[in-house]
Amino acid sequence: MTVIVSAIGTATALAAKAATTSIPIVFTAGTDPVEAGIVASLSRPGGNVTGVNFMASELGAKRLGVLQELVPRATRIALLVNRTNPVSAESVIKDVEKTASATARQIQVFDASTNPEIEIAFAALLQNRAEALVVGADPYFTERRVQLATLATRHLLPTIYFIRAFVEVGGLVSYGASDFVRYREVGIYTGRILKGEKPADMPVVQPTKFELVINVPTAGAIGVTVPQSLLAQADEVIE
Repeated sequence: MTVIVSAIGTATALAAKAATTSIPIVFTAGTDPVEAGIVASLSRPGGNVTGVNFMASELGAKRLGVLQELVPRATRIALLVNRTNPVSAESVIKDVEKTASATARQIQVFDASTNPEIEIAFAALLQNRAEALVVGADPYFTERRVQLATLATRHLLPTIYFIRAFVEVGGLVSYGASDFVRYREVGIYTGRILKGEKPADMPVVQPTKFELVINVPTAGAIGVTVPQSLLAQADEVIE
């Protein structure tokens, strides 16, 4: 038996689904897979597709809350998205703007999908006097995590990311589901399908644990004092 594993994100899951209605597909998606049109429902996906929703785009409230604790006086928040991945970008924008409007914060959205565009976006958000940055969930940004973390540190910009990989390379803070758990679940589901189970009957896996990871040396480098209350909440503190 053949199984297609689409482990990059929502866009690739949709592309895999469009390519075949017969070969089983196991996906990971950062946005609501029902809203994105990947599956019919979370409990009974239907068709030939099932997988893992790691909710990368649906945690804007929590990420803004972490930024508020780190830089309580920041009211001008930049949001970086990749509009070439429109499903993910629009989900992130909707979630963050809804949360910001309830906390009297201004959100300015910047778009980047290439290395030069990331540089341009940083120049623009600094010109607009952004006081903090939320990097929207997107596979391309994960590929460019060193560039993004380096730019944020260079410009003394408190920034929150969606997975720990950014913090491991010098980013300030991340909040999101565990990559390790996500890929383990994909492997488990792939194995079950190879043994004869049907994707249509396998509920989409929802994350039950989210990681808060803080890089203390980066905080010191950009002049941010991490409050003890936030350190106490962290799943990992990089010293």
